[in-house]
Amino acid sequence: MKIISNCKRATFLIEKKQIGGITMRYEMALQLHLACCSLCRVYEQQSIMIDQLVHELQFMQTKQLDDDLKKEMQKLITVSLEKIK
Repeated sequence: MKIISNCKRATFLIEKKQIGGITMRYEMALQLHLACCSLCRVYEQQSIMIDQLVHELQFMQTKQLDDDLKKEMQKLITVSLEKIK
């Protein structure tokens, strides 16, 4: 149960660090946990990636796909779905 509690705390600190920062004490505790917990390291990488993508989406202009690309994508989806059946 203590591991789960530590992972919950670590994920909280990961998010807080990205939003506004954490104190040196919490940073050291987080780094110590990340050194021995591969799941939380993966969580941190994914969280950073999601934040970057959301940030990019906020400033990205809306783009329209041309009809040829839409048709090609639909064909690829259809072929992939048929392979699954």
